[in-house]
Amino acid sequence: MGSPSPVLSKNLPLVENWFTGPGTPGRETNGRSVLVVYITPHGLGHAARTCDVLWAFRTLYPEVPVTVVSRLPNWFLTSRKLEVKERVAAFDVGIVQRDAVEMDIPATLVKLRDLMADWDALVRSEAEWLNSQKARLVVSDIPAIPLQAAALAGVPSVAVTSFSWDWIYSAFRHQDPFWQEVIEKFRNGYKSCPLLLRYPFSGPMKSFERVEDIRLVARPGEDRRRELAALTGADPRKPWLLFCLSHLEFQSPNCLAEFSDYQFLTAGDLNWEAPNCFSLDPKAHRFADLVASCQAVVTKPGFGILSDCAVNNKPIIYVEREGFLEYPILVDGIKRHLRGWHTPLQSLYRGKLGPALEAFSAGLPAAPEPLQTPAPDEVAHRLYQLMIRG
Repeated sequence: MGSPSPVLSKNLPLVENWFTGPGTPGRETNGRSVLVVYITPHGLGHAARTCDVLWAFRTLYPEVPVTVVSRLPNWFLTSRKLEVKERVAAFDVGIVQRDAVEMDIPATLVKLRDLMADWDALVRSEAEWLNSQKARLVVSDIPAIPLQAAALAGVPSVAVTSFSWDWIYSAFRHQDPFWQEVIEKFRNGYKSCPLLLRYPFSGPMKSFERVEDIRLVARPGEDRRRELAALTGADPRKPWLLFCLSHLEFQSPNCLAEFSDYQFLTAGDLNWEAPNCFSLDPKAHRFADLVASCQAVVTKPGFGILSDCAVNNKPIIYVEREGFLEYPILVDGIKRHLRGWHTPLQSLYRGKLGPALEAFSAGLPAAPEPLQTPAPDEVAHRLYQLMIRG
């Protein structure tokens, strides 16, 4: 596994007693000073939320060195201009996807068998690495191995997430007896973590004994409609819909041409050829800015996109996710906190968005319970407290 060159600020000495913020000023750290953050490779929504927390953390506590351990695309962290050190590694496999919506459960289990075979060795080696790096606090969203490694290394840890893999995988236990072994392995890993900071739109995470609920941390985007119109040729006088789908094959690449009163944008890999469809480079634009620049989002329900739609007050047109335990919880979140409209997945594949667009044009009902103001600063401060207090 490679390690990109550090992007750390200079003059960050690893010395004792240098924490002097709120909590316990001057607390003895035994030479430990590094915040180590692990991010699941499953999609980009959880990574985006973690980066929003880290952006706040680096703003509030620039003297604290941060290392991010992930297998995200190279551009993802650098595009957010976070002064963090990066290490390329992954400690869970998430769920293998056939496309942006449909899961491949047998392929997921194949990858999990390999992970399970290496699990104990990875825990031991990662515990040694954490000690070698002077880790002061481990944060995970939501690999279990680093949490178990932190416990072995004697390093405090905290999970910050909206679901756990033992819960998600429990939906598949009837398909193969090996799933139960996977579930138990993840459950035991999570039990070694003393605290869960739980986002809105969260599933039940019973493996964690101590739980604190936190507010959303998504940062609002900036409306860059004029700039994007000049870049793409999209008509700024028409409604824009953003497709938040990483890769999807329409049955006909030209299927959205009939909706000429709308402009469709994507930062993913969609096979469209209609003149009212425009592709954007995800490396060149902050995703929250794309959400803020459009009138609505077309997507599968996911924690990350619901957060972006909530903080930018954008309606969401969504398709079902069969077999994914988080789906009904996310749909409930849409109905309570967002303006939403369900369109069948097969209709999306065929480009049959007529009913959804009619509902959008008529005006979707206001959310009955708008979410509170996002609080990345509060979560960043909570992490700092945990670093000091242990």
